[in-house]
Amino acid sequence: MKTKQFLFGLIAAVFAIATGVASAQDRSNKHLDLLGDPAAVSEAQRTIVITPDTKYVSVTGGETVKFVIGEKSFAWRFDVAMTVSAFELGQVAPAGVINQKVVAYIMPDPMYRNP
Repeated sequence: MKTKQFLFGLIAAVFAIATGVASAQDRSNKHLDLLGDPAAVSEAQRTIVITPDTKYVSVTGGETVKFVIGEKSFAWRFDVAMTVSAFELGQVAPAGVINQKVVAYIMPDPMYRNP
């Protein structure tokens, strides 16, 4: 009897942990939606070269930027939520492209500024 209760408890605990991990992953993916979208390199309005000394970059909301890191590159469209003023580029760069912490500071999109 105690063995069955233990097994049922163990199974319930495993399901609870799995559900919690899935929920955390869903929340982090939703957060990324607030940071903009990947873009084709050909859509970029300007290029920023990231060197080993680069700690931050400055961009403008609504802007599409090509980032060059050594031989690798990617483009990002900064259609960010109005509440986002900065984030680490490693969150949105393709895997293995950025191996250092680089923060993107985002100026508000001029299209949404009050006159």
